[in-house]
Amino acid sequence: MDQNMNETRLHAYEAMHQAIRKEFETISAKMEKLKEEEKTRTATYRQLMGKKLLYKDMLALYEIYGL
Repeated sequence: MDQNMNETRLHAYEAMHQAIRKEFETISAKMEKLKEEEKTRTATYRQLMGKKLLYKDMLALYEIYGL
């Protein structure tokens, strides 16, 4: 691969990584709000929990590989 392609891919990865971190934080905040409203048994809360676990696992993999 040429240098330009590598830079493009690196930029795309960094944007994706940042988006995942931001989404994880957004989901955490939404879950906290639902928790304060005592809505932890709702479908919305459970869906958010599933997404949060997915993003948490992705971030953990990035950390394992030093990304």
